[in-house]
Amino acid sequence: MMKRQLLHTPEGVRDIYNEECEKKQVLQERLKKAMEQYGYHIIQTPTFEFFDIFGKEIGTTPSKDLYKFFDREGNTLVLRPDITPQIARATATLFKDDELPARLCYVGNTFINHSSYQGRLKESTQMGAEMIGLDAADADAEMLALVIDCLKNAGLEEFQISIGNVDFFQSLIEESEIDDETEERLRELINNRNFFGADELLEEADAKPVSRKAFSALSEMVGGVEILEEAKKVAPSKKAMKAIRRLEKIYAILSVYKMEQYITFDLSMSGIYGYYTGIIFRGYTFGTGDAIVKGGRYDHLVEKFGKEEPAIGFAIVVDELMSALSRQKIQISSGEKSSLILYDKERLKDAIQLAMEFRGKDKNTQILQKASDKSLEFYVDYGKRSLAGSMLYLRSKGDVQMVNLMTGEEKIVG
Repeated sequence: MMKRQLLHTPEGVRDIYNEECEKKQVLQERLKKAMEQYGYHIIQTPTFEFFDIFGKEIGTTPSKDLYKFFDREGNTLVLRPDITPQIARATATLFKDDELPARLCYVGNTFINHSSYQGRLKESTQMGAEMIGLDAADADAEMLALVIDCLKNAGLEEFQISIGNVDFFQSLIEESEIDDETEERLRELINNRNFFGADELLEEADAKPVSRKAFSALSEMVGGVEILEEAKKVAPSKKAMKAIRRLEKIYAILSVYKMEQYITFDLSMSGIYGYYTGIIFRGYTFGTGDAIVKGGRYDHLVEKFGKEEPAIGFAIVVDELMSALSRQKIQISSGEKSSLILYDKERLKDAIQLAMEFRGKDKNTQILQKASDKSLEFYVDYGKRSLAGSMLYLRSKGDVQMVNLMTGEEKIVG
């Protein structure tokens, strides 16, 4: 049993190596470049935090899904399930005196102890951006434009960003005058798009007829900008109307970016995290069952750490994006190919000098002594597996056999 545990990873985590790992690094660099072009600066946050950073009142992952442990002083710590609350904490402490917006981006692994039957990774890589200190439709539009440019930089051509507004959904809840338990069940039903079940629940709860009508209309409020006009007809309050007008403004600004073709609306969205306050959005494409991007506005999260600041952000689930690119057969270059210098033991000095020359010219180079009992084909296969593009074999007789590992072409130079 012990030997088996030493050889296998726990359920929900895995090793990433060779070409897949190279491609993941290239993809992350592409995403980072898009974020830097919009003026975002990288920040690193700890892999684990105090439990309260992700506690119930923050509105993040349920406690049962957290990886919890204790330090020597008895404090409860958790592996981060989400990076946004960390950014909020860091902003409240590191940028507490700043008056202008902070634009921060990050990459890091998150840890959620999903139920085993879900078959999902328990450790995944997120890359995201956060804008803190600005509450305006143009800030919302900028964040959505950045999401779109990130996905285009990754190589995606066909995708949609679905946008909702928590304030619209919340206004329907408030007008219905239902209790907290009913609200929780209602959110779950609507998140699962079970609108018949939602209507039955509202009927049992004796909700106002106008609210029942609005909730039943949610199933139709998915589509292009035209659904915002339909939403106005069932909006039960000024708060709901204000939420719709905000979405209209965002769409108008995205038209200036010439990105409106990537946008759809879904007014039934209520957000997976309790800290969302205004617009929320998710990005979808072919080849993956889950959203590849999740984000939204969280105007009250930073104040939980002592500073009142509006904020908006998103996270790209890099592993889901990799999966989608693979299934859509969109190639990611694994970067510059390295060179492999193979040498007979008499040519060690020559091999080192040649490798130093190559590395001085910024060429990735590895050297390897040829074993007498191994064939050249053995090392050709090794070079291909090591993602090398070429192999130079420094032979004992003084010449060099050159092999192009991409085409198989060979030649000998004296």
